[in-house]
Amino acid sequence: MRVIAFNGSPRKEGNTYHAIRTVFEELEKEGLDTELIQLGSAQIRGCRACFKCFETKDNRCIQKDDLNDFIARMLPAEGIIIGSPTYFANVSTEVKALIDRTGLVSRANGNLFSRKVGAAVVAARRAGGVNVYQNINLFFGIGEMIVPGSSYWNVGIGRTPGEILNDEEGMRTFRDLGKNMAWLIKKLYG
Repeated sequence: MRVIAFNGSPRKEGNTYHAIRTVFEELEKEGLDTELIQLGSAQIRGCRACFKCFETKDNRCIQKDDLNDFIARMLPAEGIIIGSPTYFANVSTEVKALIDRTGLVSRANGNLFSRKVGAAVVAARRAGGVNVYQNINLFFGIGEMIVPGSSYWNVGIGRTPGEILNDEEGMRTFRDLGKNMAWLIKKLYG
């Protein structure tokens, strides 16, 4: 069983990375394989709303960039984590492009991610993180995915890279998320 995560922060080892790694530690303890993709270096573009994916129905976007590789790697995974920093109370542009394009390709091809387990992981300096959490979970919901809960919303607080590790409640929330995600994936796919 495998969980793939997308780090939507341009900071390769910033707070979003540390939050995802905390969830991964719990998943790995439970024997799940994990894979982390850094979106910040991918240079994926936003959706052009051309709707070619509804014509081709080949699980791909017509645009030629890294996104089709991401979709191909999401398909066999039982779990998907989308991690984002909080930018003006919303997801990063990289996460927005991932959501819009994979979401449309998924819908064009019969909801490709239906019944996969999806989890949002959010880093915030102070506020706005709940909006990011909500926007990612809206993507999971419309894709017919299953979202595990945690001991609080999956938002950690920190400004400078690594500062999130000092947020005790946030780290506990990410650990609990990892445990709940592992439990749910094993119940669904074990």
